[in-house]
Amino acid sequence: MPARPCVFCSIARGETPAYIVLDEPEVTAFLDHHPLFPGHCLLIPRAHHEVLTDIPASLVGPLFTTAQRLARAVESACSAEGSFVAINNRISQSVPHVHIHVVPRRQRDGLKGFFWPRYKYTGEHEMCGFRDAIVTALAAG
Repeated sequence: MPARPCVFCSIARGETPAYIVLDEPEVTAFLDHHPLFPGHCLLIPRAHHEVLTDIPASLVGPLFTTAQRLARAVESACSAEGSFVAINNRISQSVPHVHIHVVPRRQRDGLKGFFWPRYKYTGEHEMCGFRDAIVTALAAG
């Protein structure tokens, strides 16, 4: 466990509210509160691991299989042409709990290199709409 309380652990335990799109025994995923684009999700292991290299081998498969499913669902739910899937390790890692970014992408969406604009949701209604669409796409397989 980290020295300071971990907000992602708190989300995984259901103590901190989040727009959950996937809730499974080993992993959970939720909308990023400061997304690159609407539908940007964060996938985390429920157990606290700071960086990718800390994850036990037994969790790597379930985590990345879920990342594949989530990427398909985000693309479908957001009518995206593709997705960006990434992990930061320490540098640019805003929360020291390993998390996989799954971001819907489109041709000419404005992302160039790593100097990206951020999107601000218009409110809870829009966040709920994206959450519900991703949940539906995950259920559809």
